[in-house]
Amino acid sequence: MALKRTQVYLEPEQHRLLKREAEAKGISLAELLRRLARDYLRKETSREDFFRIVGLGKSGSSDAAEEHDRYISEAISRDENLR
Repeated sequence: MALKRTQVYLEPEQHRLLKREAEAKGISLAELLRRLARDYLRKETSREDFFRIVGLGKSGSSDAAEEHDRYISEAISRDENLR
């Protein structure tokens, strides 16, 4: 994967806290920022996520109303395992 170099200005406190978080995770500050950007952009697709959840009603499962929490949890787990 080719990376694109970008310069970002952070407030001193932001830099200190992000640097500490990166060190705690054993990754570079750049990697932490890439992960934060990736997670933010995934949240921006929440409309698609909403429609996937709504689509559970078309699953053919007769217990979707009673078991919706379990189905949503399983869907989220499957999605996280694909990352």
